[in-house]
Amino acid sequence: MGDDDLAHVLTAVGPRLRALRHARGATLTQLSATTGISTSTLSRLESGRREPTLKLLLPLAKAHGVPLDELVGSRTGDPRVHPRPFTRHGQTWIPLTRHLGGLHAYKQILPAPDGPRQGRLEQGAHEGYEWLYVLSGRLLLALGEHDLVLTAGEAAEFDTRVPHAVANAGDRPVEWLALYGPQGERLHVRARSTAT
Repeated sequence: MGDDDLAHVLTAVGPRLRALRHARGATLTQLSATTGISTSTLSRLESGRREPTLKLLLPLAKAHGVPLDELVGSRTGDPRVHPRPFTRHGQTWIPLTRHLGGLHAYKQILPAPDGPRQGRLEQGAHEGYEWLYVLSGRLLLALGEHDLVLTAGEAAEFDTRVPHAVANAGDRPVEWLALYGPQGERLHVRARSTAT
C-alpha cells in the first residue's frame, strides 16, 4: 500500500465511523460509555482531526459489531464478494455500497412481529437524510407525529433530524432499500418521464 493509498484509508475512517454510529442510532455519549473512549476523542476521530490508532479502532469495531478490516475499509480478496450482512435490534442490514463517504445503501429486512405492538414506536433522530423504497411486505414508518404504512412499490424520503422509527406492519417479513446521506445529502433526480 502506497502513501497515497494509506492516506486515503486513514481519511475515510472518520466518515465510516460516523455512518456506523448513525446507523445504530447511537450518540457520541452512548458510544463513549460502551468503548471507554472520551466523547471528544470520538468526535475528533469522526471529523478526521484525530488519526485512528489500533488502540482506538479495536473497541470501536467491537462496539459496532464489525470486523476491523470493514471498519477501516481495507478489504482484500475478490472485489465481487459482497459485504457481510449484520443484525441490529432484530433487523438485518445488507450493505450495498463499499465507499466510505457520501450516500450509503442498504437492503433491510424485518421479520414478522411476534405479537401485537404496544403503543407508539420509540423514535430517534440524527444528522442526515434518508430515502427508502419498500420491496415487499408492509413497513410502518413513524415520522414525528405521523404513522405511515408503506407497501411494496412505495417510497418515502425525510430529514433524519425529524424523530423517526420503523417497524413491521404486517404478518410476514418486510424488505426495503434504504439510502442514507450522513451529512444531509439528498437524492437528485436527473431524468423524469413525461406523458406523451
